[in-house]
Amino acid sequence: MPAREELPSTLQRSSKKARDTWIKAHDSAVETYGEGERAHRTAFAALKHSFEKVGDHWEPKAKKGPSDAQAAKSTPKRGRTAEGVDANASKQHLYDVARRLGVEGRSTMTKEQLVDAIMKANRKSTAKAR
Repeated sequence: MPAREELPSTLQRSSKKARDTWIKAHDSAVETYGEGERAHRTAFAALKHSFEKVGDHWEPKAKKGPSDAQAAKSTPKRGRTAEGVDANASKQHLYDVARRLGVEGRSTMTKEQLVDAIMKANRKSTAKAR
């Protein structure tokens, strides 16, 4: 399986189900589109329907569905994403994730600010884990 050799580090630290979801979607996308960036984007779009990025790994979402406007597209294209943060979740859920990640100032943030702060905390956590 080509996807097992290309598994992103955040998925290496995630559950077997998250890894299997990404691998299955990636392999299918490779058959359809060929190896490359499009296969990776498609695999991440599929992953984001069931999982959200929290820190340096992926966790199951409470409710399945696209995590942001980009993930909702049937054919993912380049563009701004929420980088695995479930931007469609409630503000309370985002606040709870921000609390777990130690985001300061979260109590005064809007939903959009929480998404941005979580994205920043996730990038920092992932870089530290590498």
